[in-house]
Amino acid sequence: MSDMLLFSPMTIRGVTLKNRIVVPPMHQYSAEKGFPTDWHLMNAGKFAAGGAGLVIVESTKVERRGCGTIGDLGIWDDKFIAPLSRLFGFIKQQNAVAGIQLGHSGRKARASRPWEGDRPLERSAAIEDWDAWTPVAPSAIAHSERWPVPRALETLEVKDLVAAWGQAARRAHEAGFEVLELHGAHGYLVHEFLSERSNQRSDQYGGSEANRMRFLIEVTEAVRVHWPDHKPLFVRLSVEDNAGWGPEQSARLAAILKPKGVDVIDCSSGGISEMAPILGKEIKYNYQVPLAEYVRRHADIMTMAVGLIIHGDQAEQILRDKQADLIAVGREILNNPNWPMDAALKLGVEGPFRHVPPQFGYWLGTRAKRGFGTRPSTWQSGLREAGPEADRKPT
Repeated sequence: MSDMLLFSPMTIRGVTLKNRIVVPPMHQYSAEKGFPTDWHLMNAGKFAAGGAGLVIVESTKVERRGCGTIGDLGIWDDKFIAPLSRLFGFIKQQNAVAGIQLGHSGRKARASRPWEGDRPLERSAAIEDWDAWTPVAPSAIAHSERWPVPRALETLEVKDLVAAWGQAARRAHEAGFEVLELHGAHGYLVHEFLSERSNQRSDQYGGSEANRMRFLIEVTEAVRVHWPDHKPLFVRLSVEDNAGWGPEQSARLAAILKPKGVDVIDCSSGGISEMAPILGKEIKYNYQVPLAEYVRRHADIMTMAVGLIIHGDQAEQILRDKQADLIAVGREILNNPNWPMDAALKLGVEGPFRHVPPQFGYWLGTRAKRGFGTRPSTWQSGLREAGPEADRKPT
């Protein structure tokens, strides 16, 4: 089939994606003092070579205090431009668009890696700048009882942070990246400003909904000063955070951000508390897709869907139903970096091996032409073959 939306090109501003498949930013916690390592090159490179249209490098911190843990990528100094440019260059060589996410961990900073317990770090001689790495937030309110109370940002510090995001966008542009995403979700700093639970300020950045939105709006404006008009700008939101911020607020915010230069809302959920980011009692296929559909409809803005999108025909149906404009495949692409190629093959897309570099696409194509009596090891049924149970619960 040649009319698959999933594999149709998409142009946003001056950038064209070869398909609608996006590798979302996923923390690797493998940087060295903020600098990318060979792990980052390998990690981003395999997804680009696997056929995704857009590969977004993980949350890269706009200031040192914003690092969530040891191993976060940094972009708070010009010295990071050249190393990050190497990632951009390799992704681009694989015929994928390279994006990068800018973030700040706020009160969730100075933590251990998730696989090391996901808890606050303890002071050690190995962390030379411990006192400078103090968690900050809109208000002096801890994430939970397990976490320390952050220091509340002074008003002038908030304005300095707005400027820091703008400078980070400049560096991302100079490194070559073609898509930029602002991380406003998952309980990190921007989300902390949006939430009434974490933001109890009495200045222009707290109180009313408009004031709580002000930080992200100003960040967006500062970023657009340094991020060229021909390059797309995404914002990731926890559209539903299970703590008072929901789809209605997110749609209102998205409608404000659109004329400020935001092109796509990346629709996720949760993170402001320790409550799991789910909408019901169980996680199921497409569990966050309704969030993308709601924002798309009510804010008249393009959205990206993410959350247990496993199969190619599942992704295609989301696009056909106009629930989202882009499909982010996260943990499933960790499981199978060649997910785009597999999806093209299973959906019957003409020339499925043309979506990947010839170094392995050529050999897989010749094997497929001559036949080899079976199916690839990655072959699995999609939703159409899995039956009605697949709509309710993952297998």
